Amino acid sequence: MCELATEATYVHHHKQKLVLVLSAMRHFARELRQQGFKVHYVTLDAQDNSGSFFSEIESVLARSGCQHVVLTEPAEYRLQDQFRHWQQQHPQWQIDICEDDRFLCSHGSFRRWAQDRKQLRMEYFYRQLRQEYGILMEQGQPAGGQWNFDRENRKPLPANKVMPTQPQFMPDEITLDVIKLVESRFGQHFGSLESFHHAVTREQALLQLSHFLDSSLPLFGDYQDAMRQDEPWLYHSLLSTSINLGLLNPLEVIQAAQERWQQGQAPLNAVEGFIRQIMGWREYVRGLYWLYMPEYASRNYLNAYRSLPSFFWSADTDLNCLQQCISQTRDYAYAHHIQRLMVIGNFALLAGLDPEQVSRWYLEVYADACPFNCLYWDFMARHESLLSQNPRLGLTYRQLHKMDEEQQQVLQQSARIFLKSLDQTD
Repeated sequence: MCELATEATYVHHHKQKLVLVLSAMRHFARELRQQGFKVHYVTLDAQDNSGSFFSEIESVLARSGCQHVVLTEPAEYRLQDQFRHWQQQHPQWQIDICEDDRFLCSHGSFRRWAQDRKQLRMEYFYRQLRQEYGILMEQGQPAGGQWNFDRENRKPLPANKVMPTQPQFMPDEITLDVIKLVESRFGQHFGSLESFHHAVTREQALLQLSHFLDSSLPLFGDYQDAMRQDEPWLYHSLLSTSINLGLLNPLEVIQAAQERWQQGQAPLNAVEGFIRQIMGWREYVRGLYWLYMPEYASRNYLNAYRSLPSFFWSADTDLNCLQQCISQTRDYAYAHHIQRLMVIGNFALLAGLDPEQVSRWYLEVYADACPFNCLYWDFMARHESLLSQNPRLGLTYRQLHKMDEEQQQVLQQSARIFLKSLDQTD
């Protein structure tokens, strides 16, 4: 195992993300040694750290005399490309690449599902995985007689509703050392380290899972689309980092949630909504990424090229919805899916921000209730030729066409003034 500066700096990852990954690696190495495994671990500040995955592997092979290398497939295309090139350069070694067991659907399975389909809809992919794994199924049919309970999961949060507290995993000696290292080496990166409480071991991740199942899952469905100022967690699980790191297996999380429904401890709409985030969206988006890379990274269907405004890092904006989401992201490296999609993502879409820059920002920092209607209508008017045939947007365009000319001009002028201000922020 090796810690590489290049992996921390190819984009400027949030400082909490760096601490999370490095601390989890060091804790895992300690656990392996305690179990009797021999671990070669190269820390970031080690004098003999070569700074290269491949140099470190070659060094171990040279010292040990081994000829057989077993790797897990990389999670990013850039790393996969580098590993393939390295593999071609070293035919003298047997190099086996294993599938990533942090996911349920292999690349090959997704390609077979996608083949010859006119549209790649997440809903149909999700249904197939449900059937394949027997999740929320009763005699071959979806539990409750329907696949999707989204309509039940859009309730407003009552003003007097008290949110469940979240576990606070206090940094131990290993994590404190990593915090010092990250602050000294990557102090210029985005984010704060004052409130680092992420799970960095499997034991902690299991405690987080248990807490979610007990305290939040029963109401997750009702309020999964809700937002409240100064409430970053609501009923969300905070399990995504643990699943992505491999501290939790996605299927064990899914089955644990299903068991709560089977035992009558959580309603079906909550359990289905939670499972869909993991078995549906997580698997589907990963499948699309590998299906269409590398050109997928540079797609820009709407020709949006505006640079990100500076407040995406400073949170210094009068738009309260964005100020709240970005400040929270800075403090915790976290925002729930509605904040990421319907606030930040929606703003980026309406403002015409460059999708490649937006994608890079999301990668760095993670971790539609924004009142600027003029941006929405200006966006719809600008792209009517491309979007008007979408059946889900028919009502939107009928509303647009009902506006009188003066109202449309006011909206367009307001949008132009605001978008011009974005170009002048730097």
